[in-house]
Amino acid sequence: MITDFDANVKVIRRNFVISKTWDGEAVDHDPVRIELQPDSDSGCCLHVVAPFFSDPPSPAGSPGQPFPCLWDYEVVEAFFLNDKEEYLEVELCPHGQHLVLLLKGRENIVQEQLPLEFSVRIENNIWHGETTLPLSYFPPCVSKFNAFAIHGSKEKRVYEALYPVKQGKFTEPNFHRLEYFQHFDMKSLITSNWTDYNSSVWSEHIS
Repeated sequence: MITDFDANVKVIRRNFVISKTWDGEAVDHDPVRIELQPDSDSGCCLHVVAPFFSDPPSPAGSPGQPFPCLWDYEVVEAFFLNDKEEYLEVELCPHGQHLVLLLKGRENIVQEQLPLEFSVRIENNIWHGETTLPLSYFPPCVSKFNAFAIHGSKEKRVYEALYPVKQGKFTEPNFHRLEYFQHFDMKSLITSNWTDYNSSVWSEHIS
């Protein structure tokens, strides 16, 4: 992770590069890049720059709309986790579809297909995706992060991870192995996620 501070606009940016497969091998293409920065303390701007493989083909859903099981297509995913195993999963597709899920406990979806404004463009086989994640979508006190990318079909399916699992420990990819997520300083990025945080979206899922 790289942290940049822009003195002119006083904005902290966190930059991540997905350079490994899910099990720790080096990727064989230009890596996926992710940038996070606060958006007026009301949310978090997520920007993706990634190779466009166009494999699999586009989902049948309309661009700009949620699409179920988007993980079966070409996507970049970001996960925001707290110490109570409450987490936000965001999936972005280069064809314009998205999928936002709230999970409480490993792989336990409590809400899905939340609305999101997501813009994407493709230039020279590179896709650029940008969205602002509302503050209310994050569970309170986010402390860990991981990010993933998927592309390819059938035997050419490729799974990549910012923080991969230990080599040789597993035979199949699973992006919900939360023990491999790493520390993320959400408090400095969006202070209000830690201070007097109250989410109308999460309130019904938190005891």
